[in-house]
Amino acid sequence: MELLITELSKDKFEITVKADQLTKHIVSVTDQMLLNLTNNKTSKEELLNFSFNFLLERESNTSILSSFDLTVISKYFPEYTKKANDKFNV
Repeated sequence: MELLITELSKDKFEITVKADQLTKHIVSVTDQMLLNLTNNKTSKEELLNFSFNFLLERESNTSILSSFDLTVISKYFPEYTKKANDKFNV
């Protein structure tokens, strides 16, 4: 499985997941989200890469919402914030 992350604007990205079935997702990541999840220790692209790998370990790419705000992940998977904080040593 391959991820392609394209910046559409400062806070909006398109993530293409190349798997058995190709999917595209529009995801919003604000500077505040980056600060909360990583304490600005990484880029938005790296956070998105981590976040999509996190999601893909739990569901298929066809089950991931086509458009969402990154904070939505923790509503479905409460452990997401802690895993992100641990990953980026927050």
